[in-house]
Amino acid sequence: MFNWFKTSILMAGIVALFGAIGMMIGGERGMIMALLFGGVMNVFSYWFSDKMVLRMYNAREVDATTLPYLYNLVRDLARRANLPMPKVYVIDEAQPNAFATGRNPEHAAVAATTGILQMLSERELRGVMAHELAHVKHRDILLSTISATMAGAISMLANMAIFFGGRDEQGRPANPLVGLLVALLAPLAAALIQMAISRTREYEADHGGAEISGDPNALADALEKIHYYARGIPMPSAQAHPETGQMMIMNPFSGGDITQLFSTHPSTEERVRRLRAMVRR
Repeated sequence: MFNWFKTSILMAGIVALFGAIGMMIGGERGMIMALLFGGVMNVFSYWFSDKMVLRMYNAREVDATTLPYLYNLVRDLARRANLPMPKVYVIDEAQPNAFATGRNPEHAAVAATTGILQMLSERELRGVMAHELAHVKHRDILLSTISATMAGAISMLANMAIFFGGRDEQGRPANPLVGLLVALLAPLAAALIQMAISRTREYEADHGGAEISGDPNALADALEKIHYYARGIPMPSAQAHPETGQMMIMNPFSGGDITQLFSTHPSTEERVRRLRAMVRR
């Protein structure tokens, strides 16, 4: 129930941001058009955002025949978590990463890069996929997928402000700096909405994933390895869709988080510390 409340707040906040950008671009008429666009995007995101994200990364679905190693691993973890079997996807990227998506546990999917399959041991990979299934179990996946899709739409709308400029209340052209200001601040505002809930969600998924796999050290070891190697291995498809970085088990941008305030994920060191503490307890 709380996640539905968070999702509603997120949707309302982003639609309001759409309206504000529309007002800056085209006055009252622009605000109405942007609000309508934001409402349609909310509905569209609810039903189709998971397919959009998977398509962004050219993810291909696998099964027990095409990739039994990963599929059977996920199936075993889903049973342990008392979850329906999600669809399983692979992304042809060298960077080690993974994410979950979908609107609910009955329509969920988990995706892993070829890099993470090659880099992690089976034990470590179980820890990572258990983390993603914890997102599914906590119903975080709708929240993260919608926020990623809507943030991308806001960035697109903000870019329009550069070309069309701002308008005053009478619809007359305003200072051209207004359009530039909107283009810079709107994506930042969308990112802050995402970050407001993202870090707490990651801690909860770490804890839940450790319980599902029964091995907190496995996820801790995997996070340390991903953190070390991901810095030196770019993820080109993620660079084209930076708004989806908060969906990953670790943000795919090595230099994207200037300060912890603007980080979509908690520090790897703190995540590992909490997981190691679970073992000691």
